[in-house]
Amino acid sequence: MAERPAADAHPPYLYPEYKSTRLRAPAQPLVRVGPSPLEAAGPAFPKAFARDSDIDLTTWGTSAPLGEKMVLVGRVLDEDGRPVRRSLVEVWQANASGKYPHPVDDHDAPLDPNFLGKGELLTDDEGRYRIVTVKPGAYPWQNHAFGWRPAHLHFSLFGNAYAQRVITQMFFPGDPLLDIDPIFKSVPEAWRQRLVAALDLEQGIEGVALGYRFDMVVRGPRTTPMGL
Repeated sequence: MAERPAADAHPPYLYPEYKSTRLRAPAQPLVRVGPSPLEAAGPAFPKAFARDSDIDLTTWGTSAPLGEKMVLVGRVLDEDGRPVRRSLVEVWQANASGKYPHPVDDHDAPLDPNFLGKGELLTDDEGRYRIVTVKPGAYPWQNHAFGWRPAHLHFSLFGNAYAQRVITQMFFPGDPLLDIDPIFKSVPEAWRQRLVAALDLEQGIEGVALGYRFDMVVRGPRTTPMGL
């Protein structure tokens, strides 16, 4: 069976169960804009733009942050399965208590003075990245009654062109909150598992951290769902 078009992989602009989309979804038909040179010529970030293909979010403070330590590895690939070299990958997340160090986060959970919850890196020549962090906690939100967001990491990354930017979220396998999360459920069912990391114990640190793997595809029929 042929794969469905990549456009079908992404959540719709309007998904009523996800309340924020009721306010930000386009109210008028979209206007198609012709291609520009920026869609064919991509951003090439210099090596000094970010540290390298490996970041450790647990070393920001004066001591180790609280929570379950984890290592996340993966690759950034283009629509033909080729590695995207020197792709800028930005990551941000809540701490182990489900709290963001941001003024608008009013969740009654403690901040962790040793965890800032954000970082950036450039992929290597094989499109690989590696992140050491702590598993984020779930947190309540006011989208619906008894609504809690499942544990997740946010990603922003570029492919070989500015038009190949992806903003997405990564979830954890076996999380029972996935079945009641409108953001995760807004993604067409056939593509939801592309947002779930795979447990990869060998990528962890023996006796210290669990390992996970999460590859991201910036365009094409196997694209990672975006717009989350």
